[in-house]
Amino acid sequence: MLLPHGVHIAHPERLYIGGQWVPAHSGRLIEIISPDSEQVVARVAEADATDMDAAVAAARAAFDHGPWPTTPPAQRIAAFRAMIDHLRPRADELARAWTAQIGGLASFAGPMHQGALLALDGIAGFAQDFRFIEQRPSHAAAAALIVQEPVGVVAAIAPWNGPFGIMANKVAYALLTGCCVVMKPSPETPLEAYLIAEAAEAAGLPPGVVNLVPSHREAADHLVSNPGVDKVSFTGSTVAGKRIGQVCAGRVARCTLELGGKSAAIVRDDFAIDHAAKLLTGTITMMSGQVCAMLSRVIVPRARHDELADAIAREMRGVVIGHSDDPAAQLGPVAMQRQLERIEGYIAQGKASADLVTGGSRPSHLNRGYFIEPTLFANVNNADAIAQEEIFGPVLALIPVEDEEEAVAVANASAYGLNGSVLTHDAQAAWTIGRRIRTGGFGQNGLRMDFGLPFGGFKQSGVGREGGPEGLMPYVETKTMLLDALPDGL
Repeated sequence: MLLPHGVHIAHPERLYIGGQWVPAHSGRLIEIISPDSEQVVARVAEADATDMDAAVAAARAAFDHGPWPTTPPAQRIAAFRAMIDHLRPRADELARAWTAQIGGLASFAGPMHQGALLALDGIAGFAQDFRFIEQRPSHAAAAALIVQEPVGVVAAIAPWNGPFGIMANKVAYALLTGCCVVMKPSPETPLEAYLIAEAAEAAGLPPGVVNLVPSHREAADHLVSNPGVDKVSFTGSTVAGKRIGQVCAGRVARCTLELGGKSAAIVRDDFAIDHAAKLLTGTITMMSGQVCAMLSRVIVPRARHDELADAIAREMRGVVIGHSDDPAAQLGPVAMQRQLERIEGYIAQGKASADLVTGGSRPSHLNRGYFIEPTLFANVNNADAIAQEEIFGPVLALIPVEDEEEAVAVANASAYGLNGSVLTHDAQAAWTIGRRIRTGGFGQNGLRMDFGLPFGGFKQSGVGREGGPEGLMPYVETKTMLLDALPDGL
């Protein structure tokens, strides 16, 4: 079976359902295309609706009749740590898989996946400190107990831009709370989920506790609609998230939705232009701009707008664009052909409504692969599509404003509310401005994220939070028990 160099998967042509590696019902395979070469680099099994039903049935049986939901938390934590121990020596494989599938820079892939593994250790620590049972005073009973019980069967649906960290996060919180999981990775990046499934198998998790069904959209829709799924944990586009939310609402299933963003960076007068240009260029080119929390709008005082535009343009023209395995490359390809076409469509819209300062074309020295130059638009109206819609590429919109009051208003004039930043050396000002911005995250001086802390969005950027000890709560149901006496063992 075709796999990227250095990535070793035992059964890529099979699905993992009920503790067994089984052939896909249809016998079809998903082909994974390298955005560097436009060549097929891997093939894995493709699940259909029949496979989805089988995976949900296996997870349902494991939850309703198996030991996992009632296994003491300390034992669940130990089993999950065994999974981490299996994954840690495979960090290089995870990095190679990511680079091969979406063209993430190899120079960034190693640290990124080491960080994701460290985050899993942190989640196990949160579970260790979590109060699954708590006694409270009550006038209605001698013993009042608040019990946090697992929500049930979880459909974990991860995107293609950060496939390991995001899927592993969902699996971690689900397993540590006693849930059973059906993993549905993106068809562009399924390899990481195979490694997670192998880790679950190696750790000896009971059959059906972890299942793996890579698929395209139609089968994924079937999974979300399955009445045996108690909760959907989805990370992806707002359009898809809305559809999932509607389906879950129809049967009152739980859902956590981490969706899109159009985050703003406000530049204050005390922040040097050259420093701002370097920071903003380095941010918009990170992961080729394919980050939901990306700072893709820059709000700047009108008096400084032209100077900042010139400085960003100089920085962007110096960015080294190259293949993902080139150690000198600072910007690799975008993940796939349709993503490149989407970005080019927005660039065409931007040319009609704003000033294209630099970029906007495919690099002349790369005649194969899904590459696009870092692109800057200036004098952007915040109502324009390039300022309101998530492009998910290395495209930056520079928006001039008269004063700080207008800057805050423009930052908030968005359907999204995922992240934000203010570029200033005044921490008090950063605090004051940050409290006024309607986003789930906000950082001083750049794109700052810590997945050991809660992560999620306001408005159409999502529902619920992932990360930190707060990330455990969406995977539990709270039960109140009023008894005549405390049970044994508490």
